Amino acid sequence: LIDFQPQQLGGVHSMDRDLLVKNAVSTVRTITTFGVPVVHSTVNVATGREQPTLPELADLLTDVKPLDRTTINSWEDTEFVQAVHATGRRKLIFCALWTEMCMAFAALDALREGYEVYPVVDAIGGTSPEAHRAGLDRVIQAGGQPISWVSLAGELLRDWARPQAAAIAEIVVTDRLSKEQ
Repeated sequence: LIDFQPQQLGGVHSMDRDLLVKNAVSTVRTITTFGVPVVHSTVNVATGREQPTLPELADLLTDVKPLDRTTINSWEDTEFVQAVHATGRRKLIFCALWTEMCMAFAALDALREGYEVYPVVDAIGGTSPEAHRAGLDRVIQAGGQPISWVSLAGELLRDWARPQAAAIAEIVVTDRLSKEQ
């Protein structure tokens, strides 16, 4: 989860910002339901230039200390890369602001290191529709596999007989899809 901070959200013009935040919240709720480790990064909070993570997401990640950095590309931050390596996972799910920079740069570097990369296309926002598309296209051309937050939930669940089924039904159907048009 990269740079879900008020200033970055204010620069998003590729989709409705409220919907983007709801999608990111649903993504985080989904992955934490399955115990997927989260690496949570912010930019420039310690310098005082930026505000911390949006409360809607920070409240879901109280056990995950945000890693603050100054680099645009989180993959150029040693603490961030060490945290990713420490998860022991080879598949990375990306939610980030902005698509064309903070998501694309880190995803491209992760792909070069042999990771599988899954940008959650509706939980990532760019500075324009064109910038969002260009950022996604770069990552896809390099081998990234785009996914939506709903398809991610289905892919992780795979079978309604699993113990997480009730929680996923609540996240996807009850809390979101049945309430939205």
